[in-house]
Amino acid sequence: MVLIFFQLHINLSTINGFQKVMVQLSNLLPYKHHDEFILRYEAPILRERIFHFSAESIAKLKAKANKESNTDKISSFQSLSALVWRSITRARQLQHDQRTICKLAINNRTRMKPSLAKEYFGSLAFAVRTETTVKELLENDLGWAAWKIHLAVANYDDKVVRQLVNEWLQSPIVPRMDMFEANIVLMGSSPRFVMYENEFGMGKALAVRSGYANKADGKITSYPGQGGGSIDLEVCLSPDKMKALETDEEFMSSTSVFNHLFYL
Repeated sequence: MVLIFFQLHINLSTINGFQKVMVQLSNLLPYKHHDEFILRYEAPILRERIFHFSAESIAKLKAKANKESNTDKISSFQSLSALVWRSITRARQLQHDQRTICKLAINNRTRMKPSLAKEYFGSLAFAVRTETTVKELLENDLGWAAWKIHLAVANYDDKVVRQLVNEWLQSPIVPRMDMFEANIVLMGSSPRFVMYENEFGMGKALAVRSGYANKADGKITSYPGQGGGSIDLEVCLSPDKMKALETDEEFMSSTSVFNHLFYL
């Protein structure tokens, strides 16, 4: 990734080259000036914390969600996402008639027909969504929320992907952080990504962090944990909501401290 950025920097290093790129963008996007889609985003005051979920804890969540929904189709990550969605919504103390949203980043490569190779380098990720009222989410159980998430993922197919692409072509936009929806839980990244196996000559990684960019209240970044089959969630919330989450019994009973140095 560093080499790619460096090459891009060289290609745009001349004024003429930069102007050419801006002309190409202006022909594609419905903007008259780049200030209309480039935002110098100032993130609100947030608190960030890593929560570790062991393989055993995740297995229990999956079994619980499937039992409550009388199915065996709900995945481990869908179960974990349902727990996070319910817990953060409870921590936000919203009105019962308000809408709450859960989004999961999804890989379009395998959803398309024919599917694209996993090595395809283009940006082919999107986000599936499900929503409900706060009342419904909190009055029903974990399995109910997990099943809603499962249906959103299961129904996301080639037809949906192509429809979304066509909609963007009809009305193209550049997503910005100020478009982040209210009362949302956004599960980004993936515990399937290779993190700790990468070696750059400085020894194995001790922990994974993503920095402060592109963060908002309700943004969750998922990583593989260092324990086999475990998952680390990097949770961003406003300070008062984080304090409430840290005292949420359902949520905290599923977490564990893997390494006191990095997880407290």
